[in-house]
Amino acid sequence: MRAGVDVRRNGAILEVTLDRPKVNAIDFEASRALAEAFAMLRDDDDLRVAILTGGGDKIFSAGWDLKALDRGDTKLDNWWDDGDYGDGGFAGLTENWTNNKPVIAALNGLVIGGGFELALACDLLIAAEHVEFGLPEMPLGMVPDAGALQRLPRRLPYNIAMEMFVLGRRMPAAEAAHYGLINKVVPAADLMTSAREWAQQLAETA
Repeated sequence: MRAGVDVRRNGAILEVTLDRPKVNAIDFEASRALAEAFAMLRDDDDLRVAILTGGGDKIFSAGWDLKALDRGDTKLDNWWDDGDYGDGGFAGLTENWTNNKPVIAALNGLVIGGGFELALACDLLIAAEHVEFGLPEMPLGMVPDAGALQRLPRRLPYNIAMEMFVLGRRMPAAEAAHYGLINKVVPAADLMTSAREWAQQLAETA
């Protein structure tokens, strides 16, 4: 594990777990570790598919690690646009235009802010029943600029996407599945089993 990112190979399947208690937040080092994992997926011909999940059962990811600001690790001016996130942009996937292999998001808990944007960059999304999705940035005077502005209105009706943007309201997993934002909802105990079944199916296809 490096920078709270655990990467494991299971045949043609790459499992990537973001495990940074308490909220699986992503700083520059974790972003670069994720970027290396997804670069491996892209470049290794023996890998066919990846599963991305979070450690624990409460939060998939709360997005950018704002504590890095408090520690002085990041400049206050344009901190969101001033740093080395690694290959593929924030979290290694939100601007990864060269990856041509599917990534399954196994969403184990709250999917918030940049964590939501990371999930939106995946190809197939499976959520545990207790999962909720939210973008708190705009009510706080920030912009979710790691892909949500572009991707979310393509996944949801425009007016529902605007509720999430400007009101910051959370959406439960069942509603997200209703709109097609995610593929399916499963009991938390079945989350990784479901993701691995899909990954194995993809690994065996042409």
